[in-house]
Amino acid sequence: MLPSVSLLLAAAVGTSAHYTFPKVWVNSGTTADWQYVRKADNWQNNGFVDNVNSNQIRCFQSSHSPAQSTLSVAAGTTITYGAAPNVYHPGPMQFYLARVPDGQDINSWTGEGAVWFKIYHEQPTFGSQLTWASNGKSSFPVKIPSCIKSGNYLLRAEHIGLHVAQSSGAAQFYISCAQLSVTGGGSTEPGSNYKVSFPGAYKASDPGILININYPVPTSYKNPGPSVFTC
Repeated sequence: MLPSVSLLLAAAVGTSAHYTFPKVWVNSGTTADWQYVRKADNWQNNGFVDNVNSNQIRCFQSSHSPAQSTLSVAAGTTITYGAAPNVYHPGPMQFYLARVPDGQDINSWTGEGAVWFKIYHEQPTFGSQLTWASNGKSSFPVKIPSCIKSGNYLLRAEHIGLHVAQSSGAAQFYISCAQLSVTGGGSTEPGSNYKVSFPGAYKASDPGILININYPVPTSYKNPGPSVFTC
């Protein structure tokens, strides 16, 4: 079997420009890599997903394996998702949640179907160039909505590298999924207008994915995916 384009590119340019999202923690604590995060296929080479129609666009896993354990967190809490070594490329950070259906095991649930809703996306600063605050950082706070139902969830972290995204299929997606047990939640279920599937949520031609951020410098940016759900 031939290696994927992303693995070839990772080998060609080295892993220093690439990154993983291997951990989540609460407050000032920290955790081991892949303790609460499902081990992504880039855990050794720091590669990326470049095909939005691939099943890997969901949690960057070619074959499903659970996290070592599930992190318990109260609804309304801000947790931190960590990158290793850091986010190197310009582009938006985004977070999605998907609730595990009652009666199903979080360790075996794969997150298929229109079950994902976005809880955060990052807009750039506009000027002589587009800049994103996530660029160069290794930790990213994300608030778990206070109104969502208690239960088990997958938290999907996604950073989209747009430095060479002027060609179709050239945007770089750095992804992983953490396992959460949300307690003390409300009764809100995000509507179908907020929910998407992976793959399915994105097209390679979406303006937030196929974009030249270098010249001419854009004066607006539309994040791919649905609107952000808020309580």
